[in-house]
Amino acid sequence: MASTPAPSKSDFLERLTADFTAPVIEACITIDEQQRVVAINPAALRMFGYTGDQILGSAVTRLIPARFQNQHRQQVAGFAGSGDRERPMGRRGTVTGLRSSGEEFTLEASISQLEVHDSLGRRMLYQAMLHEPTNLQGLQAQIQSLQRRFRELLDMAPVAMWITEGDQVVFANRQSLTLFGLEKREDLLNRSLFSLIHPDSGREVRLQMKRALAGSRNVAVVAERITRPDGSEIEVEIAIAALPDHGTTTIQMVMNNVTARNSERFELERSRSDLRHLSASIVEAREEERRRIARELHDELGQQLSWLKMEMASLDPDAPRQVLYERIAVMLTMLDETMASTRSIASNLRPLMLDDLGLNAAIEWLARESARRMGIEVTVRQDETDPPVDSRTATTLYRTVQEALTNVARHARATDVSIEIHRRGDELVVSVQDNGIGFPPSAVGKAGSFGLLGLRERAYMVGGRLEIDNPPGCGARVTVRIPLCDPGPGANAGGAPGPQGENA
Repeated sequence: MASTPAPSKSDFLERLTADFTAPVIEACITIDEQQRVVAINPAALRMFGYTGDQILGSAVTRLIPARFQNQHRQQVAGFAGSGDRERPMGRRGTVTGLRSSGEEFTLEASISQLEVHDSLGRRMLYQAMLHEPTNLQGLQAQIQSLQRRFRELLDMAPVAMWITEGDQVVFANRQSLTLFGLEKREDLLNRSLFSLIHPDSGREVRLQMKRALAGSRNVAVVAERITRPDGSEIEVEIAIAALPDHGTTTIQMVMNNVTARNSERFELERSRSDLRHLSASIVEAREEERRRIARELHDELGQQLSWLKMEMASLDPDAPRQVLYERIAVMLTMLDETMASTRSIASNLRPLMLDDLGLNAAIEWLARESARRMGIEVTVRQDETDPPVDSRTATTLYRTVQEALTNVARHARATDVSIEIHRRGDELVVSVQDNGIGFPPSAVGKAGSFGLLGLRERAYMVGGRLEIDNPPGCGARVTVRIPLCDPGPGANAGGAPGPQGENA
Protein backbone atom coordinates (compact mmCIF):
# COMPACT_ATOMS: atom_id res chain seq x y z
CA MET A 1 0.00 0.00 0.00
CA ALA A 2 1.42 3.37 -1.02
CA SER A 3 1.91 5.81 1.86
CA THR A 4 0.00 9.07 1.85
CA PRO A 5 2.35 12.05 1.41
CA ALA A 6 2.55 14.40 4.38
CA PRO A 7 0.53 17.58 3.97
CA SER A 8 2.50 20.76 3.54
CA LYS A 9 2.26 23.71 5.91
CA SER A 10 0.57 25.87 3.23
CA ASP A 11 -2.02 23.18 2.42
CA PHE A 12 -2.90 22.92 6.08
CA LEU A 13 -3.29 26.66 6.54
CA GLU A 14 -5.53 26.85 3.49
CA ARG A 15 -7.78 24.19 5.02
CA LEU A 16 -7.73 25.91 8.38
CA THR A 17 -8.60 29.36 7.11
CA ALA A 18 -11.31 27.99 4.82
CA ASP A 19 -13.56 27.98 7.87
CA PHE A 20 -13.42 31.77 7.95
CA THR A 21 -14.82 32.23 4.42
CA ALA A 22 -18.30 31.50 3.10
CA PRO A 23 -18.76 29.57 -0.17
CA VAL A 24 -18.97 31.83 -3.25
CA ILE A 25 -22.45 31.90 -4.90
CA GLU A 26 -22.30 32.96 -8.55
CA ALA A 27 -24.83 35.26 -10.14
CA CYS A 28 -27.29 33.32 -12.34
CA ILE A 29 -29.71 34.73 -14.97
CA THR A 30 -32.10 32.64 -17.09
CA ILE A 31 -33.57 34.06 -20.32
CA ASP A 32 -36.03 32.70 -22.91
CA GLU A 33 -35.78 32.60 -26.71
CA GLN A 34 -36.96 36.23 -26.87
CA GLN A 35 -34.10 37.09 -24.46
CA ARG A 36 -36.46 38.08 -21.65
CA VAL A 37 -35.38 37.47 -18.07
CA VAL A 38 -37.46 34.61 -16.66
CA ALA A 39 -35.35 33.83 -13.55
CA ILE A 40 -32.62 35.61 -11.60
CA ASN A 41 -30.98 34.69 -8.30
CA PRO A 42 -30.23 37.06 -5.37
CA ALA A 43 -26.51 37.24 -6.23
CA ALA A 44 -27.36 38.59 -9.70
CA LEU A 45 -29.84 41.08 -8.24
CA ARG A 46 -27.16 42.40 -5.87
CA MET A 47 -24.65 42.52 -8.70
CA PHE A 48 -26.83 44.65 -10.98
CA GLY A 49 -28.65 46.61 -8.27
CA TYR A 50 -32.25 45.63 -9.09
CA THR A 51 -35.11 43.96 -7.30
CA GLY A 52 -36.87 40.93 -8.75
CA ASP A 53 -39.99 42.90 -9.63
CA GLN A 54 -37.91 45.42 -11.57
CA ILE A 55 -36.03 42.91 -13.73
CA LEU A 56 -38.22 39.81 -14.22
CA GLY A 57 -39.88 39.89 -17.66
CA SER A 58 -37.56 42.63 -18.87
CA ALA A 59 -35.21 42.24 -21.84
CA VAL A 60 -31.79 41.08 -20.81
CA THR A 61 -30.32 43.91 -22.85
CA ARG A 62 -31.37 46.12 -19.96
CA LEU A 63 -28.31 44.73 -18.18
CA ILE A 64 -25.95 45.43 -21.10
CA PRO A 65 -24.57 48.78 -22.32
CA ALA A 66 -26.27 49.95 -25.54
CA ARG A 67 -23.13 49.65 -27.67
CA PHE A 68 -22.82 45.93 -26.82
CA GLN A 69 -26.50 44.91 -27.18
CA ASN A 70 -26.41 43.91 -30.90
CA GLN A 71 -23.23 41.94 -30.29
CA HIS A 72 -24.95 40.16 -27.40
CA ARG A 73 -27.97 39.19 -29.55
CA GLN A 74 -25.67 37.77 -32.21
CA GLN A 75 -23.73 35.73 -29.63
CA VAL A 76 -26.93 34.22 -28.21
CA ALA A 77 -28.27 33.44 -31.66
CA GLY A 78 -24.99 31.89 -32.71
CA PHE A 79 -24.90 29.79 -29.58
CA ALA A 80 -28.49 28.60 -30.15
CA GLY A 81 -27.59 27.29 -33.58
CA SER A 82 -24.21 25.82 -32.65
CA GLY A 83 -25.45 22.69 -30.94
CA ASP A 84 -23.12 23.35 -27.99
CA ARG A 85 -24.50 22.81 -24.54
CA GLU A 86 -22.21 25.39 -22.88
CA ARG A 87 -19.64 28.00 -23.92
CA PRO A 88 -17.99 31.19 -22.58
CA MET A 89 -19.49 34.48 -23.54
CA GLY A 90 -17.67 37.38 -25.10
CA ARG A 91 -13.96 37.57 -25.79
CA ARG A 92 -12.15 35.08 -23.57
CA GLY A 93 -15.30 34.74 -21.49
CA THR A 94 -15.56 38.40 -20.49
CA VAL A 95 -18.47 40.75 -21.12
CA THR A 96 -19.48 44.20 -19.94
CA GLY A 97 -22.45 44.61 -17.59
CA LEU A 98 -24.55 47.65 -16.72
CA ARG A 99 -25.75 48.31 -13.19
CA SER A 100 -28.99 50.13 -12.38
CA SER A 101 -26.87 53.13 -11.41
CA GLY A 102 -25.45 53.32 -14.94
CA GLU A 103 -22.05 51.96 -13.89
CA GLU A 104 -20.36 49.63 -16.36
CA PHE A 105 -18.28 46.73 -15.05
CA THR A 106 -16.47 43.66 -16.40
CA LEU A 107 -17.90 40.17 -15.94
CA GLU A 108 -16.72 36.67 -16.60
CA ALA A 109 -19.65 34.79 -18.06
CA SER A 110 -20.58 31.39 -19.46
CA ILE A 111 -23.85 30.42 -21.12
CA SER A 112 -25.63 27.07 -21.28
CA GLN A 113 -28.83 25.79 -22.91
CA LEU A 114 -31.75 24.32 -21.01
CA GLU A 115 -34.56 22.39 -22.77
CA VAL A 116 -37.81 22.64 -20.82
CA HIS A 117 -41.31 21.24 -21.34
CA ASP A 118 -44.17 23.10 -19.65
CA SER A 119 -47.70 24.31 -20.40
CA LEU A 120 -46.27 26.37 -23.25
CA GLY A 121 -44.79 23.26 -24.83
CA ARG A 122 -41.19 22.49 -25.69
CA ARG A 123 -38.87 25.47 -25.61
CA MET A 124 -35.24 26.47 -25.00
CA LEU A 125 -33.99 28.61 -22.15
CA TYR A 126 -30.51 30.06 -21.80
CA GLN A 127 -28.75 30.34 -18.43
CA ALA A 128 -25.82 32.68 -17.86
CA MET A 129 -23.42 32.22 -14.94
CA LEU A 130 -21.71 35.49 -14.03
CA HIS A 131 -19.01 36.61 -11.59
CA GLU A 132 -16.78 39.61 -11.19
CA PRO A 133 -13.03 38.87 -11.47
CA THR A 134 -12.28 41.70 -9.05
CA ASN A 135 -14.44 40.03 -6.40
CA LEU A 136 -12.54 36.78 -6.77
CA GLN A 137 -9.25 38.60 -6.47
CA GLY A 138 -10.57 40.35 -3.38
CA LEU A 139 -11.67 37.07 -1.83
CA GLN A 140 -8.28 35.51 -2.56
CA ALA A 141 -6.57 38.51 -0.98
CA GLN A 142 -8.91 38.24 2.01
CA ILE A 143 -8.10 34.56 2.43
CA GLN A 144 -4.37 35.30 2.23
CA SER A 145 -4.81 38.08 4.78
CA LEU A 146 -6.68 35.71 7.11
CA GLN A 147 -3.92 33.13 6.75
CA ARG A 148 -1.29 35.74 7.52
CA ARG A 149 -3.22 37.07 10.53
CA PHE A 150 -3.80 33.54 11.80
CA ARG A 151 -0.08 32.79 11.64
CA GLU A 152 0.72 36.07 13.39
CA LEU A 153 -1.86 35.31 16.08
CA LEU A 154 -0.28 31.93 16.80
CA ASP A 155 3.20 33.46 16.73
CA MET A 156 2.19 36.04 19.33
CA ALA A 157 0.97 33.38 21.75
CA PRO A 158 3.05 33.36 24.97
CA VAL A 159 3.25 29.55 24.99
CA ALA A 160 4.61 27.04 22.51
CA MET A 161 1.98 25.73 20.08
CA TRP A 162 2.20 23.30 17.21
CA ILE A 163 -0.27 21.46 15.00
CA THR A 164 0.22 17.92 13.82
CA GLU A 165 -1.25 15.76 11.08
CA GLY A 166 -0.94 12.23 12.36
CA ASP A 167 2.32 12.43 14.24
CA GLN A 168 4.00 14.97 11.94
CA VAL A 169 4.39 18.63 12.86
CA VAL A 170 2.83 20.80 10.11
CA PHE A 171 2.83 24.12 11.95
CA ALA A 172 4.92 25.51 14.84
CA ASN A 173 4.81 29.00 16.33
CA ARG A 174 7.74 31.13 17.43
CA GLN A 175 7.58 30.03 21.06
CA SER A 176 8.02 26.42 19.91
CA LEU A 177 11.39 27.38 18.47
CA THR A 178 12.33 29.06 21.74
CA LEU A 179 11.20 26.03 23.72
CA PHE A 180 13.45 23.72 21.69
CA GLY A 181 16.29 26.19 21.33
CA LEU A 182 15.99 26.32 17.52
CA GLU A 183 16.23 29.20 15.05
CA LYS A 184 14.37 27.96 11.94
CA ARG A 185 10.89 26.50 11.64
CA GLU A 186 12.21 24.01 9.12
CA ASP A 187 14.00 22.29 11.99
CA LEU A 188 10.57 21.38 13.45
CA LEU A 189 8.25 21.06 10.46
CA ASN A 190 7.53 17.64 8.94
CA ARG A 191 9.24 15.90 11.85
CA SER A 192 7.57 13.28 14.00
CA LEU A 193 6.54 14.78 17.32
CA PHE A 194 7.74 11.60 19.01
CA SER A 195 11.27 12.39 17.87
CA LEU A 196 11.04 15.67 19.79
CA ILE A 197 9.70 14.47 23.14
CA HIS A 198 11.44 12.17 25.59
CA PRO A 199 11.06 8.46 24.75
CA ASP A 200 9.48 7.80 28.15
CA SER A 201 6.77 10.38 27.38
CA GLY A 202 5.53 8.87 24.11
CA ARG A 203 3.08 6.37 25.56
CA GLU A 204 1.02 8.89 27.56
CA VAL A 205 1.00 11.42 24.70
CA ARG A 206 -0.29 8.78 22.27
CA LEU A 207 -3.05 7.83 24.71
CA GLN A 208 -4.26 11.42 25.14
CA MET A 209 -4.07 12.04 21.37
CA LYS A 210 -6.26 9.00 20.80
CA ARG A 211 -8.79 10.27 23.33
CA ALA A 212 -8.86 13.73 21.76
CA LEU A 213 -9.41 12.39 18.24
CA ALA A 214 -12.18 10.15 19.55
CA GLY A 215 -14.01 13.24 20.80
CA SER A 216 -13.47 12.55 24.50
CA ARG A 217 -13.79 15.50 26.86
CA ASN A 218 -11.64 13.71 29.41
CA VAL A 219 -8.27 14.61 27.86
CA ALA A 220 -5.71 15.10 30.60
CA VAL A 221 -2.89 17.64 30.57
CA VAL A 222 0.28 15.60 30.20
CA ALA A 223 3.30 16.39 32.39
CA GLU A 224 6.25 15.11 30.40
CA ARG A 225 9.76 15.94 29.22
CA ILE A 226 11.16 17.01 25.88
CA THR A 227 14.70 16.62 24.60
CA ARG A 228 16.42 19.58 22.97
CA PRO A 229 18.89 19.17 20.10
CA ASP A 230 21.76 19.92 22.50
CA GLY A 231 20.70 16.93 24.62
CA SER A 232 19.28 18.91 27.52
CA GLU A 233 15.88 18.01 28.92
CA ILE A 234 13.13 20.34 30.13
CA GLU A 235 9.84 19.61 31.82
CA VAL A 236 6.65 20.65 30.04
CA GLU A 237 2.91 20.43 30.43
CA ILE A 238 1.17 19.47 27.17
CA ALA A 239 -2.50 20.25 26.51
CA ILE A 240 -3.89 18.23 23.59
CA ALA A 241 -7.03 19.00 21.56
CA ALA A 242 -8.43 17.84 18.23
CA LEU A 243 -9.20 20.59 15.73
CA PRO A 244 -12.84 20.34 14.64
CA ASP A 245 -13.74 19.99 10.94
CA HIS A 246 -10.21 19.02 10.00
CA GLY A 247 -10.47 15.29 9.63
CA THR A 248 -9.58 12.68 12.17
CA THR A 249 -5.83 13.19 12.39
CA THR A 250 -5.30 16.89 13.13
CA ILE A 251 -4.16 17.73 16.66
CA GLN A 252 -3.25 21.01 18.32
CA MET A 253 -0.79 20.90 21.20
CA VAL A 254 0.01 23.70 23.65
CA MET A 255 3.22 23.25 25.63
CA ASN A 256 4.21 25.18 28.73
CA ASN A 257 7.75 25.07 30.09
CA VAL A 258 7.39 24.25 33.79
CA THR A 259 11.05 23.45 34.53
CA ALA A 260 11.62 26.67 36.47
CA ARG A 261 8.27 26.38 38.25
CA ASN A 262 8.96 22.80 39.33
CA SER A 263 12.44 23.79 40.45
CA GLU A 264 11.04 26.69 42.48
CA ARG A 265 8.43 24.40 43.99
CA PHE A 266 11.11 21.89 44.94
CA GLU A 267 13.24 24.64 46.46
CA LEU A 268 10.21 25.96 48.35
CA GLU A 269 9.40 22.53 49.72
CA ARG A 270 13.04 22.00 50.68
CA SER A 271 13.14 25.42 52.35
CA ARG A 272 9.98 24.64 54.29
CA SER A 273 11.44 21.31 55.37
CA ASP A 274 14.67 23.02 56.42
CA LEU A 275 12.76 25.61 58.41
CA ARG A 276 10.70 22.94 60.14
CA HIS A 277 13.84 21.08 61.10
CA LEU A 278 15.51 24.33 62.11
CA SER A 279 12.57 25.19 64.35
CA ALA A 280 12.79 21.75 65.92
CA SER A 281 16.54 22.19 66.33
CA ILE A 282 16.03 25.60 67.98
CA VAL A 283 13.52 24.13 70.41
CA GLU A 284 15.91 21.31 71.19
CA ALA A 285 18.82 23.74 71.58
CA ARG A 286 16.74 25.89 73.90
CA GLU A 287 15.95 22.88 76.08
CA GLU A 288 19.61 21.88 76.07
CA GLU A 289 20.57 25.42 77.08
CA ARG A 290 18.08 25.28 79.94
CA ARG A 291 19.54 21.95 81.07
CA ARG A 292 23.06 23.41 80.90
CA ILE A 293 22.07 26.48 82.90
CA ALA A 294 20.28 24.28 85.44
CA ARG A 295 23.43 22.12 85.82
CA GLU A 296 25.63 25.17 86.23
CA LEU A 297 23.28 26.67 88.77
CA HIS A 298 23.12 23.39 90.66
CA ASP A 299 26.71 22.23 90.31
CA GLU A 300 28.45 25.57 90.77
CA LEU A 301 26.23 28.13 92.41
CA GLY A 302 24.20 25.60 94.39
CA GLN A 303 27.22 23.77 95.77
CA GLN A 304 29.09 26.95 96.53
CA LEU A 305 26.12 28.48 98.34
CA SER A 306 25.55 25.23 100.22
CA TRP A 307 29.20 25.15 101.30
CA LEU A 308 28.99 28.79 102.39
CA LYS A 309 25.86 28.04 104.40
CA MET A 310 27.55 25.10 106.15
CA GLU A 311 30.68 27.16 106.86
CA MET A 312 28.67 29.96 108.37
CA ALA A 313 26.58 27.53 110.41
CA SER A 314 29.68 25.88 111.81
CA LEU A 315 31.35 29.07 112.94
CA ASP A 316 32.06 28.99 116.67
CA PRO A 317 31.89 32.45 118.23
CA ASP A 318 34.15 31.24 121.01
CA ALA A 319 36.89 30.11 118.61
CA PRO A 320 40.15 32.05 118.59
CA ARG A 321 40.01 35.27 116.55
CA GLN A 322 42.74 34.07 114.17
CA VAL A 323 40.80 30.93 113.30
CA LEU A 324 37.67 32.99 112.64
CA TYR A 325 39.63 35.36 110.36
CA GLU A 326 41.02 32.45 108.37
CA ARG A 327 37.60 30.85 107.87
CA ILE A 328 36.01 34.16 106.92
CA ALA A 329 38.80 34.73 104.34
CA VAL A 330 38.06 31.32 102.77
CA MET A 331 34.34 32.17 102.63
CA LEU A 332 35.11 35.52 100.97
CA THR A 333 37.17 33.70 98.34
CA MET A 334 34.23 31.33 97.76
CA LEU A 335 31.90 34.35 97.39
CA ASP A 336 34.21 35.81 94.73
CA GLU A 337 34.10 32.52 92.84
CA THR A 338 30.32 32.42 93.14
CA MET A 339 30.03 35.95 91.76
CA ALA A 340 32.38 35.04 88.89
CA SER A 341 30.23 32.01 88.06
CA THR A 342 27.12 34.17 88.15
CA ARG A 343 28.69 36.70 85.75
CA SER A 344 29.80 33.88 83.42
CA ILE A 345 26.31 32.40 83.27
CA ALA A 346 24.78 35.85 82.66
CA SER A 347 27.35 36.65 79.95
CA ASN A 348 26.57 33.42 78.12
CA LEU A 349 22.89 34.31 78.17
CA ARG A 350 23.53 37.89 76.99
CA PRO A 351 26.72 39.91 77.37
CA LEU A 352 25.92 43.03 79.35
CA MET A 353 28.65 44.98 77.58
CA LEU A 354 26.64 44.65 74.31
CA ASP A 355 24.11 47.00 75.90
CA ASP A 356 26.57 49.02 78.00
CA LEU A 357 29.61 49.41 75.70
CA GLY A 358 28.33 48.58 72.21
CA LEU A 359 28.91 45.98 69.49
CA ASN A 360 32.63 46.57 68.99
CA ALA A 361 33.51 46.03 72.66
CA ALA A 362 31.25 42.95 72.87
CA ILE A 363 32.93 41.38 69.80
CA GLU A 364 36.39 42.03 71.26
CA TRP A 365 35.40 40.39 74.55
CA LEU A 366 33.92 37.43 72.65
CA ALA A 367 37.14 37.08 70.64
CA ARG A 368 39.29 37.02 73.79
CA GLU A 369 37.09 34.45 75.48
CA SER A 370 37.03 32.26 72.35
CA ALA A 371 40.81 32.48 71.96
CA ARG A 372 41.28 31.48 75.59
CA ARG A 373 38.80 28.61 75.36
CA MET A 374 39.97 27.22 71.99
CA GLY A 375 43.67 27.90 72.44
CA ILE A 376 44.05 29.67 69.08
CA GLU A 377 44.68 33.22 67.89
CA VAL A 378 41.62 35.36 67.12
CA THR A 379 42.17 38.76 65.49
CA VAL A 380 39.55 41.51 65.41
CA ARG A 381 39.58 44.37 62.88
CA GLN A 382 36.79 46.92 62.99
CA ASP A 383 36.04 50.61 62.49
CA GLU A 384 36.73 53.13 65.23
CA THR A 385 33.08 53.77 65.98
CA ASP A 386 30.26 51.34 66.53
CA PRO A 387 28.16 50.74 63.41
CA PRO A 388 24.81 52.61 63.33
CA VAL A 389 22.56 49.61 63.99
CA ASP A 390 19.69 49.09 66.38
CA SER A 391 19.75 46.73 69.36
CA ARG A 392 18.08 43.88 67.48
CA THR A 393 20.61 44.02 64.61
CA ALA A 394 23.53 44.30 67.05
CA THR A 395 22.33 41.20 68.89
CA THR A 396 21.96 39.35 65.57
CA LEU A 397 25.51 40.26 64.51
CA TYR A 398 26.92 39.26 67.89
CA ARG A 399 25.17 35.89 67.78
CA THR A 400 26.33 35.42 64.17
CA VAL A 401 29.97 35.88 65.13
CA GLN A 402 29.44 33.66 68.19
CA GLU A 403 27.90 30.87 66.05
CA ALA A 404 30.67 31.19 63.45
CA LEU A 405 33.33 30.84 66.16
CA THR A 406 31.47 27.80 67.54
CA ASN A 407 31.56 26.21 64.06
CA VAL A 408 35.31 26.92 63.88
CA ALA A 409 35.84 25.22 67.21
CA ARG A 410 33.81 22.17 66.20
CA HIS A 411 34.79 21.58 62.59
CA ALA A 412 37.52 23.80 61.16
CA ARG A 413 40.69 22.50 62.88
CA ALA A 414 42.03 26.04 62.53
CA THR A 415 44.87 27.79 64.35
CA ASP A 416 43.99 31.36 63.40
CA VAL A 417 40.69 33.24 63.03
CA SER A 418 40.14 36.76 61.69
CA ILE A 419 37.00 38.79 62.50
CA GLU A 420 36.31 41.94 60.48
CA ILE A 421 33.46 44.44 60.90
CA HIS A 422 33.55 47.31 58.43
CA ARG A 423 31.18 49.66 56.73
CA ARG A 424 31.28 49.52 52.92
CA GLY A 425 29.04 52.07 51.29
CA ASP A 426 25.49 51.49 52.46
CA GLU A 427 26.27 48.04 53.89
CA LEU A 428 27.76 46.71 57.09
CA VAL A 429 29.98 43.73 56.27
CA VAL A 430 30.81 41.24 59.02
CA SER A 431 33.16 38.37 58.17
CA VAL A 432 34.72 35.51 60.13
CA GLN A 433 37.57 33.72 58.33
CA ASP A 434 39.76 30.86 59.53
CA ASN A 435 42.74 28.94 58.17
CA GLY A 436 41.18 25.52 58.67
CA ILE A 437 39.95 22.82 56.29
CA GLY A 438 37.18 24.92 54.70
CA PHE A 439 33.55 24.18 53.92
CA PRO A 440 32.47 21.08 52.01
CA PRO A 441 30.54 21.89 48.78
CA SER A 442 27.17 20.94 50.29
CA ALA A 443 27.70 22.59 53.67
CA VAL A 444 24.54 24.70 53.72
CA GLY A 445 22.18 21.99 52.52
CA LYS A 446 23.63 19.12 54.51
CA ALA A 447 20.86 17.16 56.24
CA GLY A 448 20.91 17.53 60.00
CA SER A 449 23.33 20.50 59.89
CA PHE A 450 21.64 23.66 61.13
CA GLY A 451 24.57 25.89 62.10
CA LEU A 452 24.92 27.64 58.72
CA LEU A 453 21.17 27.45 58.14
CA GLY A 454 20.68 29.29 61.43
CA LEU A 455 23.21 31.92 60.35
CA ARG A 456 21.36 32.41 57.09
CA GLU A 457 18.03 32.85 58.85
CA ARG A 458 19.54 35.28 61.35
CA ALA A 459 20.78 37.42 58.45
CA TYR A 460 17.38 37.31 56.72
CA MET A 461 15.63 38.46 59.90
CA VAL A 462 17.44 41.83 59.75
CA GLY A 463 17.21 42.19 55.96
CA GLY A 464 20.71 40.93 55.25
CA ARG A 465 22.21 38.00 53.42
CA LEU A 466 24.73 35.28 54.18
CA GLU A 467 27.69 34.33 51.98
CA ILE A 468 29.98 31.38 52.59
CA ASP A 469 33.04 30.50 50.56
CA ASN A 470 36.51 29.01 50.68
CA PRO A 471 38.99 31.74 49.65
CA PRO A 472 42.03 30.45 47.70
CA GLY A 473 44.84 29.47 50.04
CA CYS A 474 42.67 29.92 53.15
CA GLY A 475 40.12 27.96 55.09
CA ALA A 476 36.47 29.01 55.30
CA ARG A 477 34.86 32.44 55.34
CA VAL A 478 31.42 33.42 56.59
CA THR A 479 30.24 36.87 55.50
CA VAL A 480 27.03 38.67 56.49
CA ARG A 481 25.97 41.84 54.69
CA ILE A 482 23.45 44.08 56.45
CA PRO A 483 21.95 47.13 54.71
CA LEU A 484 22.29 50.43 56.56
CA CYS A 485 19.42 52.85 56.02
CA ASP A 486 20.87 55.93 57.70
CA PRO A 487 24.62 56.48 57.32
CA GLY A 488 24.78 59.04 60.11
CA PRO A 489 27.45 61.72 60.59
CA GLY A 490 31.09 60.76 60.53
CA ALA A 491 30.46 57.35 58.99
CA ASN A 492 33.39 55.50 57.49
CA ALA A 493 31.76 55.23 54.06
CA GLY A 494 34.91 54.01 52.40
CA GLY A 495 34.90 50.85 54.42
CA ALA A 496 38.61 51.05 55.19
CA PRO A 497 39.65 49.31 58.39
CA GLY A 498 39.93 51.55 61.39
CA PRO A 499 42.95 51.65 63.64
CA GLN A 500 41.49 49.17 66.09
CA GLY A 501 43.07 45.78 65.86
CA GLU A 502 43.58 43.27 68.58
CA ASN A 503 45.09 39.82 68.82
CA ALA A 504 43.25 37.95 71.51
